[in-house]
Amino acid sequence: MNHRLLILGTLGEFVQLVQKAKQRGYYTIVCDGYPDGEARAYADASYVLPVTDTDAIAELCKKERVDGIITSFSDLLMECMVKIAAKADLPCYLKPEQIPWYRDKSVCRQTLSKLGLPTPGYVKIPVSLSCEPDKIKQLVHSLSYPLISKPMDKYGSRGIYIIHDESELAEQVIRTAEFTDLGEVLVEEYNDGFEFNMMTWVADGEVNVISIADREKTQPEADMLPISTRNVYPSRLLSYVYEPARNLLQSYIAHTGQMDGPLSMQFFWKPGKGIQVCEIAARFFGYEHELTDMVYGFNIEELLLAGVYQKEKISEMFAGHDVFHPLHHGAVVYFHGKLRKIADQTKAYELAGNEAVVKPWIFYKTGETVVEYGPNPYLALYYMETESREKLDEVTGYFFDKMSMTDPDGQEIAYRNQIPDYFITEE
Repeated sequence: MNHRLLILGTLGEFVQLVQKAKQRGYYTIVCDGYPDGEARAYADASYVLPVTDTDAIAELCKKERVDGIITSFSDLLMECMVKIAAKADLPCYLKPEQIPWYRDKSVCRQTLSKLGLPTPGYVKIPVSLSCEPDKIKQLVHSLSYPLISKPMDKYGSRGIYIIHDESELAEQVIRTAEFTDLGEVLVEEYNDGFEFNMMTWVADGEVNVISIADREKTQPEADMLPISTRNVYPSRLLSYVYEPARNLLQSYIAHTGQMDGPLSMQFFWKPGKGIQVCEIAARFFGYEHELTDMVYGFNIEELLLAGVYQKEKISEMFAGHDVFHPLHHGAVVYFHGKLRKIADQTKAYELAGNEAVVKPWIFYKTGETVVEYGPNPYLALYYMETESREKLDEVTGYFFDKMSMTDPDGQEIAYRNQIPDYFITEE
């Protein structure tokens, strides 16, 4: 049968998914609101529609006789796909009523607390109280500083601010309130432990671990939230966190009812204190899933396609996968920057030629201005592969030292990154 597949998303991350779908003989249709999306050039058909217009895209599915729908890499895309699938009567690993467990941060927190699973202490602050600092202080009195304020309906670190002490509380809640369309914002305790990205696949209600990575962050300026600067596969601390993290996700989906599909988690771990959940999502991480192919030879695009049309292949993929025995060590290195016009990217392109770089990604053209939110999430990123973690750290340190982009006045745009200290002591 010549399947007709709708892929929700056209940016660069979807190119390989479109290519692999076409290699299997599927008629491939792509759709989102970006008219210049790179994946459009590889698809059989292409439509420009906002992903949030789920009614229109559901009608498109019927018109194009679509028999499968797929997406990943962002919470918004996942949510829209689930709604479209329900309206177009297409198979999907989630139903609309399950979305809040993976999309609404407060519902996730409430569920974790109900199940007795570790999560930061939190409260919800009504937006209507954003100008009443005394009432806000009363609501958070049981929490321990530092705190973080965040919207419950956004993604991509939008509107998230760190709160060091009581004097900053009201100001940061007000800033977060500007980013939400809901009546409340979330304020939770900030965990400064080691951070991890975990990707799994649920098959017949069983959590299968694909990877656990060290999610490293750098605080570039004193008043800024730490930003993601390197994700490393496999985690240096894999043996400490594998079992408790997997068991936690197994307990979570036993409650949500998820039986199939992607499942990811960001979490913290401290020696002697165990793990604590940050986020749980029913999709894979953007600009990172490529690492599983580099490090393990485990291809996420093939898994996503199997989840739609070849579920019998999934058990075969995991039978040959061992998260504790990588073929290589790998990382994706991110560079963030100030909101200025780019005049010189020479050094960024020189680094792209380093022998450890598998794939460079320079997001802006010379002469463009860096924007805070848009299709370009970073100045640049580099996928790296080496034979050992030690070599990977050495190469990363060189990149962190040499990376540079400057504005027309010769001022540095790129923030400086740091590798964290992994020395730990048991408590």
